[in-house]
Amino acid sequence: MIRRRLLPYVVVAALALPVVAQAATWGWLGVRIRDLSEQEMEEISTRHGIREGFGALIVEVLKDTPAARAGLKNGDLVVAFRDRLVVDTRGLQRLVAATPAGQEVVVTVLRREEGRRALRVSVEAMPQEMVAERVAAEFGFVVRDPGEERERPRPSGTPAVAVVLRDSQADRAGLKPGDVIVEVNGRPVLSRQAVTDALVGAGLDQPLRLTVRREGEPLALTVSPPSQRIP
Repeated sequence: MIRRRLLPYVVVAALALPVVAQAATWGWLGVRIRDLSEQEMEEISTRHGIREGFGALIVEVLKDTPAARAGLKNGDLVVAFRDRLVVDTRGLQRLVAATPAGQEVVVTVLRREEGRRALRVSVEAMPQEMVAERVAAEFGFVVRDPGEERERPRPSGTPAVAVVLRDSQADRAGLKPGDVIVEVNGRPVLSRQAVTDALVGAGLDQPLRLTVRREGEPLALTVSPPSQRIP
């Protein structure tokens, strides 16, 4: 039996984007995905005769997206993309992100009652807000809006760090939840949109230079690129 560490889809969906591609050009389907549980692996392997640990499970198809227009459904198991086998969520996201916007591709899925289906999908460019979220996640942190803070709301419109993933590059650099972001790569950011624009322009093959405010004091941090993560 194949065993692997499982992550919630909200985290998995934000990982493993290709560092070779510019963030602003990533392709996008408009689905939320996760890896299969061990029980699901066994069940699907028995039903469809495939090896365990194969594919990426769609848990949500977002409205008015390439995936929705192509007929992809919640519960579909993506097993191939552009004739390339999909082993897990990481593999699928790399394939999708590296696909140019406007290109039509074949996505092969296993559907519970219908078996194997091949659907044609026109890939679109990933929305800028989502690009920014995923760039941040690649470095190992999540940004929240000021309005999402309940315990210590701030008058400033500048977002703060909500989550720092354990053992990520952001964690190693010393970034902490609650840090208020004031500069990204030397660029002042005074709003959520400014943070978004700065992150979209950041390269995943270069260090991310952040200036944050922690307990009222400025602090400069340099986050190493995701390509330098220890396997």
